[in-house]
Amino acid sequence: MRAYRVSMVLAGVCVIAFGLHGLVNDPQIAEPADILVWALSAVVVHDGLWLPLACLGGALLARSTAPRFVLIAAASVTAVALPAVLREDADHGNPTLLPLSYQHHLLLLLGACAAVAGAAWTVERLRRRRSARGEDEVSSRRRPSRRSR
Repeated sequence: MRAYRVSMVLAGVCVIAFGLHGLVNDPQIAEPADILVWALSAVVVHDGLWLPLACLGGALLARSTAPRFVLIAAASVTAVALPAVLREDADHGNPTLLPLSYQHHLLLLLGACAAVAGAAWTVERLRRRRSARGEDEVSSRRRPSRRSR
């Protein structure tokens, strides 16, 4: 297990080094410091905004586990797709820049997430009802009847 972990860490370090090398030596990137500012702001937005919102949503939905994960996935997908949705018509004369209907696809994906969340919620409710009925039946079998007293 230790050799596996060491090899994974080394592979990750190599991938990061390759990416940094490409970032520094790419002729299309005029200011690598701008990318550093962008990366740091992404960390700040993630840790300062997105993570607390996800934790708050998880705390509000703590009773129901399956829909919670689907809703967090839907929020994550929305956060990733929102820039493309907001810039969908801004192709600046290049129709290949944003060629798809991102708003349409985001709505389809959110609809699928809602369907999965609804199905998971329904299954969870049915399981709770069955377990409650099973406990009632077991407890009624254990109680002595009035006639046997």
